[in-house]
Amino acid sequence: MTIDLALDSHLVILGLLLVFAIAHSGLAALRPKGEKLIGARLYRVLFALVSLPLAVILVVYFFNHRYDGLQLWQVQGVPGVKPAVWILSAISFLFLYPATFNLLEIAALQKPQVHLYETGIIRITRHPQMVGQVIWCVAHTLWIGTSFTLVTSIGLVLHHLFGVWHGDRRLQARFGESFETIKSRTSIIPFLAILQKRQTLDLLEFLRPSYLGVVLFTGLLWEIHPFLMRVTRNIYW
Repeated sequence: MTIDLALDSHLVILGLLLVFAIAHSGLAALRPKGEKLIGARLYRVLFALVSLPLAVILVVYFFNHRYDGLQLWQVQGVPGVKPAVWILSAISFLFLYPATFNLLEIAALQKPQVHLYETGIIRITRHPQMVGQVIWCVAHTLWIGTSFTLVTSIGLVLHHLFGVWHGDRRLQARFGESFETIKSRTSIIPFLAILQKRQTLDLLEFLRPSYLGVVLFTGLLWEIHPFLMRVTRNIYW
């Protein structure tokens, strides 16, 4: 691959990330008005129809171009790196899919609502998806070590950092003082509120089928990971 083509893929992934960020965050911002116009269930379906295809495009493009650009480091043969990457990835999924959401609401089988949570993973960090994304990016950038992966990771982290500000702003607008109370007892940085005695950790709250589902999903992903790589190679993006 020439340097020009490699640079093109760097710009393409940044463009795809920008489109996804605008669509995802934009629709989240428009949710109150959208739900009034077409209802909560239909708006959730619209959100999914826009966000999911864009996410699939991002994932496939990343898979197919992850080794583009410069090889900044190569640690795949270093003992202990591979299991460390998988352990970090498994931890990232526990944050990315924190099981604080009602799956029936996500599927619009029940009326989707905005909730204030202060249990489980939220005791560790108020923004688990951001933390999970940072951990995932660190793990995969370490493993792959290319400039393309580094650029992708920076873009993903910046989007999630924006989501921290944007999410807090939307919850503040919706819940007001109730959100301020939750905010005072939680932290963005993992475990900070616990260390500062503003929050306590209740491990029994993690004994839920949904968290077991995340663990099983991680194991399944381990098994089908090579298959996913083969499938995406057949899509010429």
